[in-house]
Amino acid sequence: MNVSVTEKIPVTILTGFLGSGKTTLLNYILREQHGKRIAIIENEFGDIDIDSELVVSSDEEIYEMSNGCICCVTSVRSDLLDVIRKLMSRKDRIDYIMLETSGLADPMPVAQAFFVDDPVLDEIALDAVVTLVDALHIEGHLDDRRYDGIDNQAVDQIVTADRLIINKIDLVDKATVGRVRERLTALNQEAEISTSSYAEVNLDGILGIQAFELASRAAADPTFLDNHYVHDHDPGIEAHSIRVPGELDLARVERAAAIIADTYGPELLRWKGVLAIAGSDYRTALQGVHGIYEMHPLDQWDGPHRDSRVVFIGRELDPQKLADELHACRAEETASPRMVN
Repeated sequence: MNVSVTEKIPVTILTGFLGSGKTTLLNYILREQHGKRIAIIENEFGDIDIDSELVVSSDEEIYEMSNGCICCVTSVRSDLLDVIRKLMSRKDRIDYIMLETSGLADPMPVAQAFFVDDPVLDEIALDAVVTLVDALHIEGHLDDRRYDGIDNQAVDQIVTADRLIINKIDLVDKATVGRVRERLTALNQEAEISTSSYAEVNLDGILGIQAFELASRAAADPTFLDNHYVHDHDPGIEAHSIRVPGELDLARVERAAAIIADTYGPELLRWKGVLAIAGSDYRTALQGVHGIYEMHPLDQWDGPHRDSRVVFIGRELDPQKLADELHACRAEETASPRMVN
């Protein structure tokens, strides 16, 4: 790792469009032997805490911010400062901060928040904005005509990056990787670009690199610190959160997932959840992007209470039908209300 010339605690903003692999990268970082004690701040789009539960068990501090998108809600940015104050009150326990944004966030206002007039920010230093790109789906997101007149979040995340990672290259051919690289370079000529599968990257290239330079940002945009960024999300994108009490039957879940993928695939930007599968002592992760999905075990359940929680993010989704599909997967059919948020 590069050795910082300052005693300030470095912060990496980890961003990327929905399903690009941010949580997978966090898990990879937490598994690797890098000698850093890392605090993680997560910003969820939706009202169920999923991302923090998909992070591997560790001794790191994990803070969840699920009450709005950090880039465009003033109160949430205030919450960010509150979280940082909590971290700094025990800064002897941490060496590094990773801030994972929502997949719909514009990283520039998030970066801008680290330069407001607040004493707590004197103790930290923004190290870099790292953006993951989904090699399989990024071109579709960049070419989506529905972004006419509103921000294209995928573009925002690319142009702001100090480092770009083309992830999931195992799902595409070399020609596609080359074409994606060219498109990223056209949008951001300054950022270094690397590639990965399963977000396994050279950590020396993204941690402690001191890549975010305020002087160059201000030179390119003299009003960078003027708090002028206005970020308009696609109004058609919604998050639907569903809870199902009790345990689910695995075969039924597999059938329901296939139906959901086939029905909503093009409009289903992201789906993720933690499932309670009958007969298993382990929580099961559900991870999906469009019509591609997978399930894999997490850690063991803590305590007897079990339920399943899933968030669907996309356009023109029917939350009641999604809830019905999941509730029909229950291992024991008992009468209970459909819970859709």
